[in-house]
Formats: sequence, C-alpha cells, structure tokens
Amino acid sequence: MLTSNDIKNGSVISLDGQLWNVQEFQHVKPGKGGAFVRTKIKNLTSGKTIDKTFNAGAKVEFATVDRSDYQFLYRDGDEFVFMDNTTFDQIIVPESVVGDAANYLLENETVTIAISDGTPLYLDMPASVVLEITYTEPGLQGDRSSAGTKPATLETGYVVQVPLFVEQGTKVKVDTRNGEYQGRVTD
Repeated sequence: MLTSNDIKNGSVISLDGQLWNVQEFQHVKPGKGGAFVRTKIKNLTSGKTIDKTFNAGAKVEFATVDRSDYQFLYRDGDEFVFMDNTTFDQIIVPESVVGDAANYLLENETVTIAISDGTPLYLDMPASVVLEITYTEPGLQGDRSSAGTKPATLETGYVVQVPLFVEQGTKVKVDTRNGEYQGRVTD
C-alpha cells in the first residue's frame, strides 16, 4: 500500500470501496503543524467531484488501472464499441462511461480508455479535435445582434458557437474539455 505522498494527477485511488480519479493535488507544508496533501477527486461511478485532504504519509489504496489506446468503431444504441490497437480485441463501453466524449467521437478516432478489473472507467480524449461543420446559417456582414457568433452543427451532431464568417463545410478545431470553437483548420 502506498502513501498520500505518492498521489499524482491521474492516479486512481480506492476510498470506501469506490474508485476516485485524482484531478488535482497539492502538497502543503504549513509553517505550523504537519504536512498534508490537498486533492480534488472525481468519483468514477457517479461523476461527483469532491475535495479531500490526506495527512502526509497516510496510507492510501491505489487501484490498478490499465490505460490503452482504442479505436472507436461504432455506436450501438447506448453502447460504444472500441477495438484495442495492439490486440485487436473489442470492448463495449456504456454511454454513461463515454459521457460528453460522445459529442466528439468519429469512427476510427483513437482514444485512451482506463480499465480496472475488466471494467472501463473513463475515456481520455485528445485536448482538441478537428470536425467538419455540416450545417450553419450564412452569416450576414454587420450582424452583431448575437455577439458575433452563430450555432453550427458538427458532423457528430453536436452544436457549437462559431464566428459569423465560418461557413458550412469548413473544418474547425473544437476543445473537447469545454466544447468551444478554437479556430478554422485548413487542409
């Protein structure tokens, strides 16, 4: 068993029989008193995020998590089918685990999936993806009633706000963490 001093971003720890992913951590050594580790952790089952403080050197149970690259094959109802890039084994991931990543997944896209005891825990998407706009209204020069943006539907069906000059058929870069438009992409 490891101690709280071994906690890092991305670590998966077990607390009260549930798995938690460490989002942020900070080792703190105050002038008075003992050192401690302040963390922000996310429950891998419910998605709830909490702040948790551990005393320095406290025993913490780390979960064994395998992270592998998988290729997205297709969606089947509420399930997503992925293929391991090294063994070519297929894995079915429920929609609850995929979460918001479904807004950016295209067939043949490669993502990292964290698996513990044969159960998929979460997906790591790239920070940004390039997607094509399949529908958007033409922007009118001088129209600033909507702060210079308009809705655009991406090839995945997800809708983002883009500047007025962006047209249908344009490839754009979208941030997968917050769904924001980052710019046009030229081939």
